[in-house]
Amino acid sequence: MKLCRVVGTVVAPVHHPAYDGHRLLAVRPIDPDGTEAADRMFVAVDRAQAGVGDRVLVMADGSSTRDVCGGGEFPIRTAVIGVVDEIEVHGRVLYGTDAD
Repeated sequence: MKLCRVVGTVVAPVHHPAYDGHRLLAVRPIDPDGTEAADRMFVAVDRAQAGVGDRVLVMADGSSTRDVCGGGEFPIRTAVIGVVDEIEVHGRVLYGTDAD
């Protein structure tokens, strides 16, 4: 799994039928403190009703992601599977309601 921030939505009027009914999000990997990997971004299927700006957990294993998205032999590799409310490392809240 990867920790990411949603940076936008993806609109694809022509796509594989496996993506029908699925919302696509542009996500960028981040460190727990929120530092973004500015040179990397990818597309993930939204399974958590995330929005732009949300910190999210992204599953990046093809077979597990396909299971989460309904199974089958679809060309889906990544999916947003959770919205992150808080990140705590070694007892210190880096992100969330109690962050400094």
